[in-house]
Amino acid sequence: METLLGIDYPTWWFLVVGALFSGYAILDGFDFGAGAWHLFLKKEQSRRIALNAVGPVWDGNEVWLVIGGGALFAGFPVMYAAFFSSLYIPFMLFLVSIIFRAIAIEFRSKEDGKLWRKTWDICYSVSSIMLAFLLGVVLGNVLQGIAIGEDYLYKGKGFFEFLNPYALMVGLSTLSLFMMHGAIYLILKTEGRLYTRLTVLLKRAVIFFMIAFVITTLYTLFFIPHLSDNFKANPLLFIIPALTFLSIANVPRLASKQKYLKAFIFSSFTISLLLILVAIELYPNLLLSTIDPKYNIDIYNAAASTKAMRTILTIVAIGAPLVLGYTFFVYRTFKGKVRLDETSY
Repeated sequence: METLLGIDYPTWWFLVVGALFSGYAILDGFDFGAGAWHLFLKKEQSRRIALNAVGPVWDGNEVWLVIGGGALFAGFPVMYAAFFSSLYIPFMLFLVSIIFRAIAIEFRSKEDGKLWRKTWDICYSVSSIMLAFLLGVVLGNVLQGIAIGEDYLYKGKGFFEFLNPYALMVGLSTLSLFMMHGAIYLILKTEGRLYTRLTVLLKRAVIFFMIAFVITTLYTLFFIPHLSDNFKANPLLFIIPALTFLSIANVPRLASKQKYLKAFIFSSFTISLLLILVAIELYPNLLLSTIDPKYNIDIYNAAASTKAMRTILTIVAIGAPLVLGYTFFVYRTFKGKVRLDETSY
């Protein structure tokens, strides 16, 4: 098999897809989290400020999801087909939620009616919560395994089989992590009484995340032991969970000192490190079969041709800096505290 810098192309593409979804989780994670808090903000002005904190960036953040999905399709078409057909229901719910969230953001301030705005506030907050939760549910199913059989076809029986206990735990952990991430972002963008209110909500989010994370971690260690196989084979990899715990611990420590920018950076590190853990636990597999390990989908049996992967990797090498540059430009342009004016949502 051809290699680049001593690494085969399927592994390179595994890293590329992981990096893209990590970028998406960090960027869209905070605006999902911000939306999840929306109904906890009682005043109209507070809700408008919170909405305008994510207003200039939310649609750009979703570009990373589109690119990540495209990269998954281009590099691992077998995985793409099995993945989306196996988890069809949560992905359709995700699609509906992301549409309603976008509509709510755009429509909320088009009319001044109280009922109108309240309706879209509920749609915005509930859809944000659902999006964060469903991402975790999908991830939980990937980690636990899916009923994939011969020819990589889904053989599951239950209509809501994806709502198993482990997936629900991972879903709640993801929601709590994004709510913590989002609360920190809103603190960075606000001031005054809303700022004070959000510092209280952040403390609640930290507690929520710590409880959910500990329960999910313990369940994983005791009931899904196969996820630790790669760590046992290479003990040096244990540095990643150690760094993850240190990153998590740094978030409340820095927040207590009101160093919220640094807390946001470590919250981003936490998301990235947790996804690196997932990657290590799965590699070289992409989708585990609960029927028989011989039906596992890995980076080799799911990969496109070497020529295709080499060509697309070249395109990524050109396009990735452009996406990063655009993202940096947007956040640089809209940095600072939110100020409401006639153009605001």
